[in-house]
Amino acid sequence: MLILAIDTSAVASAALVSDDAPESVVASFATEDTRSHAEVLAPGIHTMLSEAGVKGQDVDAIVVGVGPGPFTGLRSGIATARTLAFVWGKPLHGVMSLDAVALEVAESTAAPSEFLVVTDARRKEVYWARYSLSDAQLPQLEDGPHVGFAADLPDLPAFGAGAGLYAETLQAHPEFAGEQPDALYLGQFALARLASGHTLLDSTPLYLRESDAQVPGPRKRAL
Repeated sequence: MLILAIDTSAVASAALVSDDAPESVVASFATEDTRSHAEVLAPGIHTMLSEAGVKGQDVDAIVVGVGPGPFTGLRSGIATARTLAFVWGKPLHGVMSLDAVALEVAESTAAPSEFLVVTDARRKEVYWARYSLSDAQLPQLEDGPHVGFAADLPDLPAFGAGAGLYAETLQAHPEFAGEQPDALYLGQFALARLASGHTLLDSTPLYLRESDAQVPGPRKRAL
């Protein structure tokens, strides 16, 4: 199975993963900028596919990170994934973006039996979820996702860029203090889930809080 994975919950990233490729990786790219998703995502995907010699018709499924994340960033990735799925006639699946960091933690030597994945939600808040590990299994989501203040999180080892931002409050692991969700691990997580017969989410975004943009109310009548 060949999957195109896309995530824009923090940075813009995309990856091609396959169960026939070494370590499942065919190609990938990621930016470091957290505010230029719309400008870089489509050209990045086009270049990645071209360099890998892959056409849209070759892809078996598209997977997109559904957050949690900011409105503008998530919309860019999900809209792109939905458009490609429609044009190519391919199935579209969603994966919680924090799962990508959880898988990266699970594959490292630093993985504890229970931990938090924490990313920056801005406004002095974080997005977070709690995971557990058991032998030969993917990280299991135990709680979340949530948005809140770092001081209110469970007292567990914390991984991800949000943990790095609040290292004085959380048990932040230094090797993962700047880690953001990445489409490569997102795709690998989805590939493993689908191969084991599990279902994935749909592409509904996990915003977790109200948008700053509001529909104006009716005008007050002038006296």
